[in-house]
Amino acid sequence: EVQLQASGGGLVLSGGSLRLSCAASGFDFDDFTIGWFRQAPGKEREGVSCIRERDGSSTYADSVKGRFTVSRDNAKNTVYLQMSSLKPEDTAVYYCRTYPPLDYWGKGTLVTVSS
Repeated sequence: EVQLQASGGGLVLSGGSLRLSCAASGFDFDDFTIGWFRQAPGKEREGVSCIRERDGSSTYADSVKGRFTVSRDNAKNTVYLQMSSLKPEDTAVYYCRTYPPLDYWGKGTLVTVSS
């Protein structure tokens, strides 16, 4: 059974940091690109970052470039999202996802940034 579990969310003050984790199981983790997405209240879900399976290269949404860093530990089947200089507009539920052909979404973790 494919499982993705995001964790690490919480309440943080503006300017603070959090590290999210996405623990995966049930598939060959090394073979898939993993992405982070978020959905703020009343808004559509948007892509935040992704990290590729082979070379570990990554991409970021313009809104988080320079503030967020994605990484993966294939030995632990885990992807991380280090978030720094957080802003109130980063408040959202954050999800991790395996890209196609698996295309599986995990349950999210709530990040709340207070001003």
